[in-house]
Amino acid sequence: MFLVQFAGLNQLPFDPGNKSLQYSNRVGATENGGETSHKRQRTIPPDTLQNLNLESPPMDLGMSDPAAWATAMNNLGMAPVGITGDPILPDFDPTLGIMTGIPPINPLMPGLGIVPPPIPPDMPVAKEIIHCKSCTLFPPNPNLPPPATRERPPGCKTVFVGGLPENGTEDTIVEIFEQCGEIVALRKSKKHFCHIRFTEEYMVDKAIYLSGYRIRLGSSTDKKDTGRLHVDFAQARDDLYEWECKQRMLAREERHRRRVAEERFHPPSPPPVVHYSDHECSIIAEKLKDDSKFSEAAQTVLTWIERGEVNRRSANNFYSMIQSVNSHIRRLMNEKAAHEKDMEEAKEKFKLALSGILAQFEQIVAVYHSASKQKAWDHFTKAQRKNISVWCKQAEEIRNIHNDELMGIRREEEMEMSDDDTEPSETKEMEESALISQTEALKEENDSLRCQLDAYRNEVELLKQEQGKAGREEDSRKDQQLKLLQQALQGMQQHLMKLQDECERRDAELEKEKEQKVQLEKLMESLKEKQELVAGQDWVKDSSDQQDHVSSLSPVCSMNQEKEGMLERGLLSSPIKSEREALLVGIISTFLHVHPFGASIEYICSYLQRLDSKICASEVETLMTRLQHTFKQEMSGVGASLEKRWKFCGFEGLKMTT
Repeated sequence: MFLVQFAGLNQLPFDPGNKSLQYSNRVGATENGGETSHKRQRTIPPDTLQNLNLESPPMDLGMSDPAAWATAMNNLGMAPVGITGDPILPDFDPTLGIMTGIPPINPLMPGLGIVPPPIPPDMPVAKEIIHCKSCTLFPPNPNLPPPATRERPPGCKTVFVGGLPENGTEDTIVEIFEQCGEIVALRKSKKHFCHIRFTEEYMVDKAIYLSGYRIRLGSSTDKKDTGRLHVDFAQARDDLYEWECKQRMLAREERHRRRVAEERFHPPSPPPVVHYSDHECSIIAEKLKDDSKFSEAAQTVLTWIERGEVNRRSANNFYSMIQSVNSHIRRLMNEKAAHEKDMEEAKEKFKLALSGILAQFEQIVAVYHSASKQKAWDHFTKAQRKNISVWCKQAEEIRNIHNDELMGIRREEEMEMSDDDTEPSETKEMEESALISQTEALKEENDSLRCQLDAYRNEVELLKQEQGKAGREEDSRKDQQLKLLQQALQGMQQHLMKLQDECERRDAELEKEKEQKVQLEKLMESLKEKQELVAGQDWVKDSSDQQDHVSSLSPVCSMNQEKEGMLERGLLSSPIKSEREALLVGIISTFLHVHPFGASIEYICSYLQRLDSKICASEVETLMTRLQHTFKQEMSGVGASLEKRWKFCGFEGLKMTT
């Protein structure tokens, strides 16, 4: 338990209730304490001098910033009180500390006197000696600046305590700081410092108040038994985690509060539409007859129709509801006519009021014009004349605007009157047609009612028949389903047979096409062989002439063998190297055979390039020069008309090669 001795505990030197303290300022002092050279003087009664300590001299208590004092006391949940004893904040709420998570503090609580509430740095306060069981705390020199502290971490509940005596124990530390609040954990180091964690944040402020005090263990003056306390904010992960959890909880509460506030302003959701039944149908039919509940009932009918509730049984009920809806058209037309009448009356009132306003504007303009005449105009000053002219212009502009508006209303009325005069016959026809339509509608309603009666009778009969034929219909439905399934299977079988026949037909066509392709390939090969053997086609004619010698088979065979050998030798020694050259030779031979007098190389190439654009004159000329027994070159013409021409000489060359 702390034993605290405050100088003048009953009446502190700065106690607002101490009437004996008198403050006086020298002449020339300013409002906040005067210049630095002028000091305040005070008179202290003799009986209070014995209570003052030399280590805590009286200090100046000028309160230059009352808001800082109020903030410090407010953080501790105490009502802010000024130097004079009056409340600084008249509207202070004592429950504010509970709202911020800091319980209210009663200054008269036991043990609280050792740690007064935190005082702002700009208001110095005299600190006194604190006596404990095992140590004594001496206050710092008041002339020294206050001890520096680091920035307070969010949710700080842990403090750093340095400058401990070497012989100090954990019991001594607990004895000093346990009156600041409940200690959760204490971690002491061998290097004369420790960390203390409290249960609440406001307890840290009480511990910070002890920063700067000199500590002495017992009555010893040994250096190891003394030290200077340095208390500062410490950063701990547990404090930060608890603070973040608290902030998240507050954020959740704020989001919930905002969501509730937003939901209040949301329009209410429409009520759900009931499902169709005969009972609900009768209720909606009654509501349709009531003008005040018509919109709700019409929406329900619309929803039922869109859901597909209309069937053979409920068609008559829906038709009757639709008739009830149709009956409201006449009411709506009457309401429209009444509103149009009200609008016409409002137009008339507006027109009369506007005409009265225009008349008053005319009077105002007339006053301005009369004031602008020479008789009165000369007596006004220059500024007055200027104001009168400006007012006159403004009044004329406003009058013209209202006059145009009134004329526009009159023009619209004249146009409506002209339309009414030009179309009297049409209105009569419309009225007659309306009467006719109403009579027809009444007839249709009568017919529909008769149909409804007949429908009700038919429904009763149908119900009776359905009750008796329920079993028969089920059997017939099953038979029909079986028949339908059988028909479906037969149709699928027939479709499968058709597909098989079509596949066989397509396979046959494919085989025919393959045979035709083989035949075409054989024909192409035979044509190629014939073209290659163009030079040796005459031996076929000789063989046809020798058919008379059929009796001698061996000579014929020997001749054929000899000829085949000659053909093979001729092919091996032939100047034609490819099938393309053989085709070119055949085409050129045909072309020159048609031109017995020959043709130039350019003419021949122009003909061949029609068939193949890649053929060039040099290729054709080299091919023809190699075949000297098939083509020959002659010179024709005289002088400037001298020209080289190629001729076909295959028949002559055949005789020469044999």
